[in-house]
Amino acid sequence: MNPDAATLWRAPRWALAVLLACLGMLGPFSIDTYLPAFTGIARSIGATPVEMQQTLSAYLFGFAVMNLFHGALADSFGRRPVILGGIAAFTIASAGCALAEHIGPLVFWRAVQGMSAGAGVVVSRAVIRDMFPPADAQRVMSQVTIYFGVAPAVAPMVGGFLFVHVGWHSIFWFLTGVGVLLFTANWRLLPETLHASQRQAFELRHLMRGYWQLGGNPRFLLLALASGIPFNGMFLYVLSAPVFLGDLLGLRPEQFFWFFVLTIAGIMGGAFASGRLAGRIKPRHQIRHGFVIMLAVSLLNLGLNLAFDAQAWWALWPIAVFAFGWALMVPVVTLLVLDLVPERRGMASSLQAFIGSVANGLVAGLVAPLVMHSTVALALASLLMMGVGIVAWMVVKPQVRELTDLGARAGG
Repeated sequence: MNPDAATLWRAPRWALAVLLACLGMLGPFSIDTYLPAFTGIARSIGATPVEMQQTLSAYLFGFAVMNLFHGALADSFGRRPVILGGIAAFTIASAGCALAEHIGPLVFWRAVQGMSAGAGVVVSRAVIRDMFPPADAQRVMSQVTIYFGVAPAVAPMVGGFLFVHVGWHSIFWFLTGVGVLLFTANWRLLPETLHASQRQAFELRHLMRGYWQLGGNPRFLLLALASGIPFNGMFLYVLSAPVFLGDLLGLRPEQFFWFFVLTIAGIMGGAFASGRLAGRIKPRHQIRHGFVIMLAVSLLNLGLNLAFDAQAWWALWPIAVFAFGWALMVPVVTLLVLDLVPERRGMASSLQAFIGSVANGLVAGLVAPLVMHSTVALALASLLMMGVGIVAWMVVKPQVRELTDLGARAGG
């Protein structure tokens, strides 16, 4: 924690949470706003469906690769320059997408968008831990998750409205405007939270040695798996939504919003509960509560799908409860990851985000296509991915017991 934290931010804590949540929203907004216009863009620029898919793949690839470096750069040059540089690059890339008239430039600028959009979400985690002791950091992390949960619900509606009433170019001009506003807000409000004594030398050999040591740390890898893999138990349903909601549950497209509303409500509710529990119970107990909720509802979900034909009125609720359990425990696990290497919190955040991005990509490309046509297969796959998280946590829990107890005492 920065020893000068008390003098760096004098506004209410929730205001910093809003600012950091807006940085994290760049990622989902960059994807979800343009998805409603996918087909329309293809017609406008004469692109095939495969070529349009490359605009998404280029973004995700750039996002995953640069996640490895945003935090490490922030450990050397400071949090503020990396965040401002990322927003500036995102803003330029968004304008480039708006001006693109052919698939080649659109793919290129989407890749640049992906490379820059992750700076906010990665570095903001380090900013939180720079500024607050463990229990307070958990509360702020939970607030960020609550505000962040709004983005996936709002972005498709904004994108769809702009596409229908103004045209697809307006979606990227909207993102350009978002970038300008965020750059201005962070330029004026965001302090440099990395203390001068905690800066790391930017030297390639030193950097690679840090990655090697962190990547070879069993506690880090197990904690990253404990937070990232269970997320995919929920994300699997998001990836399979058109088939799951339309073909299996028989919902009309205009009814799909119920799935997203319930899931996002679960995330926001879990994050709110996580913040309320911070400093009141031991962190490892809160993690246990989250896993118990996810395990119970996953078993119930599988049992219901084995026993009955899936119906929308009951099939959506288990996913929302699962999301609640995940959001209840993930702020705590994220802080444990950051506190494993206090001198390299940016790098830890980067590598954790990279592992999560790779897991998301594997689930999207390999798992979802195999199971999306069966509610039983979806429920079983979700249970198994949550099970990976439980096993990882059970193995690492004795090794982080002292760290969680220290966090609880610091917040008490």
